Amino acid sequence: MPFKFTETQLPGVVIIEPKVFEDERGFFLETYKLSEFKANGINVDFSQDNHSKSTKGVLRGLHFQKSPCGQAKLVRCNRGKIFDVAVDVRPDSSYYKKWFGIELSEENKTMLYIPEGFAHGFVVLSDVAEVIYKASNEYSAAHDAGIRWDDPEIGIDWPIQNTIVSEKDKKLPFIN
Repeated sequence: MPFKFTETQLPGVVIIEPKVFEDERGFFLETYKLSEFKANGINVDFSQDNHSKSTKGVLRGLHFQKSPCGQAKLVRCNRGKIFDVAVDVRPDSSYYKKWFGIELSEENKTMLYIPEGFAHGFVVLSDVAEVIYKASNEYSAAHDAGIRWDDPEIGIDWPIQNTIVSEKDKKLPFIN
């Protein structure tokens, strides 16, 4: 099996560790395999890939898309190190406002699957980080939404306090 799938305390949010084949030449790993993901309960058609580059302290998020354009995401950090976060933003969920965070890095090669109905964000821990993620729906400006990264009702324990946040993200609302 090329992946290890581990459920988190937030149902549907899954840590995915790929099997890495290393030797003196370098390494090889699979980052996605439809049959393996389906066999482990992740039955999603991805339709868009995104790639971002950020410097240390940059915090992106917390973003999501409203229905009917909600996005499930498969997130990985292929350069540097980030602290990646998923927040349940489904008001009818018993996990509403709960969050999960994990370090993703080029060293650990771990990925995080985030289903629809969750906000996503990350902060860069290394000098530079590049993040690549798959999304289950194409971006829709009309359905773009987000919540504040520092919302006290959610209480995310970000590992960096002095963050660099975009003007757009500074204006995001607090969760209801």
